[in-house]
Order: sequence, then C-alpha cells, then structure tokens
Amino acid sequence: MLLRKLSLVNFKNIRSASAEFSAGINCLVGGNGAGKTNILDAIYYLSMCKSALAMTDRQNLCHGEPFFVIEGAYDSDAGRHFDIVCSYAQQGGKKVKNGSKEYDRIADHVGLIPVVIVSPADAFLVSDAAEERRRYLNAFISQLDRDYLQTVMRYNAVLGERNRLLKELSGPTQEEILSVLDQQLIAHGEKIHARRAAFIDRLRPLTAAYYRTLSDDREQVELLYRSDLNDKPFEEVLKASFERDRINQFTTAGVHRDDLSMRIGGRALRKYGSQGQQKSFLIALKLAQYAVVADTAAEKPILLLDDLFDKLDTERVERLIGLVGGDDFGQIFISDCNPHRLQSILEKNGSRYALFRVEAGHVEPNP
Repeated sequence: MLLRKLSLVNFKNIRSASAEFSAGINCLVGGNGAGKTNILDAIYYLSMCKSALAMTDRQNLCHGEPFFVIEGAYDSDAGRHFDIVCSYAQQGGKKVKNGSKEYDRIADHVGLIPVVIVSPADAFLVSDAAEERRRYLNAFISQLDRDYLQTVMRYNAVLGERNRLLKELSGPTQEEILSVLDQQLIAHGEKIHARRAAFIDRLRPLTAAYYRTLSDDREQVELLYRSDLNDKPFEEVLKASFERDRINQFTTAGVHRDDLSMRIGGRALRKYGSQGQQKSFLIALKLAQYAVVADTAAEKPILLLDDLFDKLDTERVERLIGLVGGDDFGQIFISDCNPHRLQSILEKNGSRYALFRVEAGHVEPNP
C-alpha cells in the first residue's frame, strides 16, 4: 500500500498541512512538539479510524476548532486507487468515506488500508494490564478478519448480560436465562480463542527471528498465549468457575481474561528485560505483525516508526533500518528529532529516502 498524498485540517497541532510522499522511506524530522507524531497518527487514523494514542476524537481537535479532516490518496499493490476521508465534528460526529461513498459502519473500513505502527507508546504492552495486550490483539486481527471484530463485540455484549444476571441470581428462571447466555458466550468465546491462537502461532516464530536479528543473536525471546481455554473446552471452564462467579457476581474465566506472555531468556520480559530489550521485543513483535498482515492480505502495510531512537542504541537502529530497507517491506515513515543521525544511518545502509521537515505543525520537503 502506498500513501501518495496526505492532507490535514485542524488535526491536533496541525491547522492545515499537505504533503506528497515517496514510495520508499519517508523521514519526518523536527523538534519535540513540532507535530511529527501527529502526522504519523493521522496516517494511522486513516486506516483504523481512531488514534493510535488512545485519544478520543474530541481530544484530536486542534485547540478551539469544531472539526478536523484527514484525507489520504492511496495506491494499492494490486493497482487500485483509494481516496479516503476521515472527519470529525463536535456537532456531527465521525464520518469515513471511500471516494464519494460514506461507510454505514465505520468498522467496515478497517483492513482496507493495512498499517503497522511502532511507537514509544507501545511500552504499555509490556508494563500495563492484560487488557491492553488483548486490545492490541483485537486491533491486529480485526485488520484481517472483519467477522472477528463482530464476534468480539457480541461476546462482550453477552458477557455484560451474564455479569448483570450474576448480581441478581435468585431463582430457577434466572438460572435458565443464565444457561442460554452461557451457550452464546461459549459459541463466541471459542471462535475468538481459535482465531487468537492461530495468529499467535504465526507471530511466535517470526517475533523470535526478528529479535535475533535486532539483538545480533545475543538473546532468545518467546511469545506465549495464556488463556483459560488452552487446556479445557469453554463449557468446562464455565462450569468449574460457576460457584466463584456466583460469589464474586461476575464472570471470572473466559477469553476476556486472555493474555500474551513475553519472555526473554526464559524469564518475564517485564521484570528481567532492560528498556532496550523491551523495546527490541516490541519492534520484533510489530515486524512479525507486518509479515503476517502482508502475507494474509496480499498487501504490504504502511509501516510507521515513531521516535525511532527511543531506548535503542545506534547498533540496533542500524540493524532495524537494514531489515525494513529490504524487499519484504513497502512504504515506511520514520520520525526523529535528529536529522543528521538518521541520515547518517540511512546512507550507511544505502537506503533511498525522502526527508521532510516538520515545524509548528507545518510539513515541508527538504530539498
């Protein structure tokens, strides 16, 4: 996938900006707060219809403005052209258009323009609660499987009803309703578990291989899927946890408690990995995600590398540039505060690139 042109109005600190990009590596350089990350987030928004930074649409508005508009002109690897417009207004809400056609359901757009982002914000995948890792999995799989997203939404709806009923259990009628809800929860939950397990099986060896390259084969890592459904059918899991559910008045077992376990040298990455090792693991995971998306969708995603040098030494950055500069990757956007450092590494690797300077929300190509 190739983003030919990006136009922004009132998005975060960018009141108005437009830029045309190259098919290879595009470098966005400028000081802190200039708007580099906001440009990458706008590109992400055009794919996923939301910010990569867990910000609400209202928070993405330029200060004092009632609306924002993001436009992108794309060419697919198969030769198709897309003009995507994402807009938000305080009075009218969010709208997404492909050409002149507005989506009835915004979720139907997700997956058309594949994207993978690597950012300092990814640290939450290591440090925060399991909910964040589930959210990452859901976003990743949803780009490739629209039915999966609908199944997750249905599961969560049934889970909410089951939890409400557990607070009110008082007779046989409610227990009959609970039995019906359990069957629905089982049907949705087993589909979710199967899809997650399949994708994690694909991510696991790729993550380990990319990490070996980034670390110069100094460390071994593992990506594991933790789920109540790994060892038992969901029906047995619910039966075994029913008394605990009744006492706690909520569902204590199921795919809503799934987690990703990240390990280095056989130990928990969160406890025993340095900041550089954690960042390297997350980059390897995202590159593995890129490979899976490219293979499944037959379309190379757009790769966004935000604040590339954050917590990485120069050697690992050089190995990363060597990786993504190869034929397996397509269009890439890199942001960094130090243009000379970035240019030096790109030129050392023989990479072709276009440089853009970002200042106070303005984007200008560097001649």
